[in-house]
Amino acid sequence: MNWFVAFLHHLAAFTLVASLVYEFLLLRKPLTLESAHALVNIDRLYGISAMLLLLLGSLRISYFEKGAHYYFHSVPFITKLALFTLVGIISAYPTLTFLRWQKSLNNNTLPVVAEKTSRLLQKFVTLELIGVAAILLSAAMAAKGVGYLS
Repeated sequence: MNWFVAFLHHLAAFTLVASLVYEFLLLRKPLTLESAHALVNIDRLYGISAMLLLLLGSLRISYFEKGAHYYFHSVPFITKLALFTLVGIISAYPTLTFLRWQKSLNNNTLPVVAEKTSRLLQKFVTLELIGVAAILLSAAMAAKGVGYLS
């Protein structure tokens, strides 16, 4: 069972990364009705994958891996959790923006997006991607026992 939970955890992580990359690419192009719908839907997938990642990671810590005692004595693991929280906070702006678009999209009209908002969305998603890269680095370090405080 351990391997299967690890597989699902990694699948959720790859889904999260893929959805962020897709958002990043869509935000670099002019907004169309199709891309606005895609952004709303892919951001929903991003949120679901983040929740699954957190749930499956918690299960791995509690039941399938080295145990909470080990992980909470690991500086890179604690850093990983802090970064995950930070990325979650950063993701609030794009998510709330995309949710505001829903009314226009339900009427099959393109939401009005100011240039400043468009630039901010690009910056926030870029910051999320940088944060995810730092999370991956922290995960690799934690997995190898770097920074473990006995």
